[in-house]
Amino acid sequence: MKSVSPILSTALVLVFVSACGQKADKPAPATPDAGPATEMSAAHDSENMILPATTESAAARQHYMAGWADFENSRFNAAHNHFLEAVAADANFAMGHLMAAIAAPSTEAFVASLNRATETKIKVSEEEQILIGAFENALASDAQALIAALEEMTSMYPDSPRAWVFLGNALTNVNNAADARAAYTRAMELDPQHVPAHINLGNNFLTLEPKDFAEAERHFMHAVELTPNEPNPHDLLGDVHRAQGNLEAAYKDYTKAAELAPDLGAGLQQRGHVNSFLGNYEEARADYSRSAELETARGATGGGFFLVYRAYVNLHEGDFDAAIAELQGIADSADEEYPSVAQDLKVNALTNIALIATETGNRDVASAAIDEAAAVLYQQADDVGSADLLDAAEATVAYMKGLLAARLGDVDGAAAAAKAFKGHVSSSTNPRRLERMHEIHGMTAWYQEDYAAAVEHLSQGDHLNNMYTKYYLARANEEAGNADEAKRLYDELAVYNFNGPGYAMFRKDILKRSPAG
Repeated sequence: MKSVSPILSTALVLVFVSACGQKADKPAPATPDAGPATEMSAAHDSENMILPATTESAAARQHYMAGWADFENSRFNAAHNHFLEAVAADANFAMGHLMAAIAAPSTEAFVASLNRATETKIKVSEEEQILIGAFENALASDAQALIAALEEMTSMYPDSPRAWVFLGNALTNVNNAADARAAYTRAMELDPQHVPAHINLGNNFLTLEPKDFAEAERHFMHAVELTPNEPNPHDLLGDVHRAQGNLEAAYKDYTKAAELAPDLGAGLQQRGHVNSFLGNYEEARADYSRSAELETARGATGGGFFLVYRAYVNLHEGDFDAAIAELQGIADSADEEYPSVAQDLKVNALTNIALIATETGNRDVASAAIDEAAAVLYQQADDVGSADLLDAAEATVAYMKGLLAARLGDVDGAAAAAKAFKGHVSSSTNPRRLERMHEIHGMTAWYQEDYAAAVEHLSQGDHLNNMYTKYYLARANEEAGNADEAKRLYDELAVYNFNGPGYAMFRKDILKRSPAG
C-alpha cells in the first residue's frame, strides 16, 4: 500500500494527508507525478474549501493554490515545488511554509519548513496560528492537543471539507475509526466531489477495525469516477483488491496506474508487491528496479525506498541473508545515490536489517545495524535541532535493542529497554504510545515460553498494523491453547497481502497454518 506523503519521520505520524495511509507497504514513500493536475482537481477554488492563508503576493497565492491542487491529487513532488515557489515569492507566507513542510520529501525538509512556519505565524491570523500549532503538536507527539486544535478549526471553518479531512486523519492516527469516519463523511456532505474525503474514508474502511472492504472499494471507485485519468485512485483500487485477495485484479489496477503515468515509479512499485505475493519473484524485482529508475529519472526521491521493497523479495524467497546484504548496500550507497533523503533512507534500510537479524538471532549483525541506525537518528535530530526528534530517536533505538535482547533471552536487558522506551515517550499524549513497550514485553515472554503473558502484552501492541506483532500474537495464542483466536488471526494474516519485512518473513508459514490462504 502506498504512502500518501513523503514524510516518514519517527517523530511524526503525518496527519494532513490526501490519500491512503500506509499499512504494511512500509517504509517506502510514494512520490507521485511531478506534472500538473490535468482534470478535475481535488482542490476546488472556493472560499469554503480554502483554509486561511495570509499573503499579499499574487504570485505566492497562485503557487500556493497550484500546490494544493497537486497535493490533493497525491502529486507531492509538484506540490512541494509549488509551495517552495510560494514562499520564495513571499518569505513571510506562513501557510506556504506549513504546506511545504507537509509535502516535504525528508524529515530535515519537514522540520526546516515547519520552523519557518513557526517563525512567521505571529504575523498571520489566529486561525492560521492554530493550524500551524497543530503540526507543532504533532511533532511533539501531543496527540490530544493536535486533535483539539483541529476540532477548533472545524468550529471556525465548519463548511470547509479540508478542515474535516484534517481532523479525520488526526483521529485515524489514534485508531479512532468511528469519529474519523464521521469527520470524513461530513467533508463529503459539504462537497460530494472532494476526492480526499472519499480516499481517506475508503482507506479508513480498508485499514481500521471494523473493516469494510466493500465500502472502501465504493469510495475508491467514486474517486476514479471523479478523476479517471489520475493514477492514484486506480492505485487505491489495487490496494482494496489486494485486501480482498483478488491479486489478479490488483495487478491490473496497478498496471493501469502505471499506464496513466508512465514516467512515475509508483504503479510499478505497487505491482511489484503483487508479483511478490504471486511468487513471480524476477518480475517483482524488475518492477521495483524500473520504478526506482523512473523516480530517479524525474528527479524524485522515492527510488531508494522502492529498492528496499526489492530487498524484501529475498524474504519472500526465504533468503534472509540476501535481504540483509541488499539492504546494507542501500544504506551504504544512500549518501551518493540519494543525498537529499540519505538519512531517512539509511534509517529505513538499517531498521529493516535490525529486525531481520533479530528474527534470525544474529546478534552481531543486528547490533551493528542498531548502532548504525542510532548514529544516523541522533545526527538527524542534532542537524535539525529538535528535542522531539531526539526523543523519538531514543525510543526507536530502545525498541530495537529491546527486541534483540528478548530474542537472545536477555530478560533483564529487554526489561531495561522497555523501561527506557517508556521514559522516552512519557511526554506523548498519543493513546498508542506504549504499544512498542508491550511488544518488547510480549516478545520477551514468547521466548521465555510464557505464552499467556505473551498474549497479554502483544494484544496491547500494534497488532492492527504491525504484522510481525500480529504473527507472534497468533503463535502465542496457539501455544496458549487459544485455538479459535489463533485461527482467526492466522486467517486474517493469510489474506493480508500488504508488503513489509514482518509479513514477508512469515507469509509462507502463515499460509501453511491457515486454509484461508
